[in-house]
Amino acid sequence: MTSVHAGSDWLPRGGGDLIAGAVCAAVLQLFKTLHRTRQRVFKNDTRALEAARIKINEEFKSNKSETSPKKIEELIKIGSDVELLLRTSVIQAIHTDHNTLKLVPRRELLIENVPYCDAPTQKQ
Repeated sequence: MTSVHAGSDWLPRGGGDLIAGAVCAAVLQLFKTLHRTRQRVFKNDTRALEAARIKINEEFKSNKSETSPKKIEELIKIGSDVELLLRTSVIQAIHTDHNTLKLVPRRELLIENVPYCDAPTQKQ
């Protein structure tokens, strides 16, 4: 079995096997996507950036010897879900006073505010 170097991690790759190569490419893509998302979500927060970097790298390193295709697929799904959660649900907050936080939402999180309606009309 040969390896492909991805940043600081080594990812397993089957020797010439097309499926193993595709799985390796998916794992590498997820690794890169998680780090890009981390950089956007925690921009200007060095502690959070470093903690997220360490956690991502630890998770990939702890599973780098996994060979079961079913387990690898499950881990890719978990990683993709984490990336989606970070991208869509995390907002930075800055302490401005003893009891005050200033929220710093990213542009992609801002959506058009639609008023709530208690009695929706029925479609005909």
